[in-house]
Amino acid sequence: MLTPFVARMAMLTVSAMALAMSPVGAQPAAAQRVGAQKVAAQGAAGLQGIWRNGSDSVRIKLAPCGSSLCGTVVEASAKAKADAAAGGTARLVGTQLFHGFRRGEDGLWYGRVYVPDIAQEFDGTIDQVDRDTIVGKGCLLANFGCKSQTWRRVSAKR
Repeated sequence: MLTPFVARMAMLTVSAMALAMSPVGAQPAAAQRVGAQKVAAQGAAGLQGIWRNGSDSVRIKLAPCGSSLCGTVVEASAKAKADAAAGGTARLVGTQLFHGFRRGEDGLWYGRVYVPDIAQEFDGTIDQVDRDTIVGKGCLLANFGCKSQTWRRVSAKR
């Protein structure tokens, strides 16, 4: 039986609705790629920062990694660490949970999610609801066994 944390993380995929992409028209392929990378970087800027899950048991830092967006655990509760260790991830803090996220033409971000509690990866999406809220959605198989989780931006201390 999966713990609630495992169940949430197993279905989790970070999904985000970013700025609308402008059509690139009839530019040469190389120019289209450069333009797409610039648009992706601009959208990624809105996702960068520290995010916490609903129970605040895990915090991740979303940041660029190469030409994509990645999320690395920066804080975790004792229970989250224990659940991860039981699943085979000895050190949760520092583990990259989200990697290779790239913005799709539909405005969603697509990438891979590592679930430390069960040591498996899943496809996922990030949908940015507003400046401080993202909803991650993950599915076991093509829209089957899907689950969503809301993440909130952690405000910088002033």
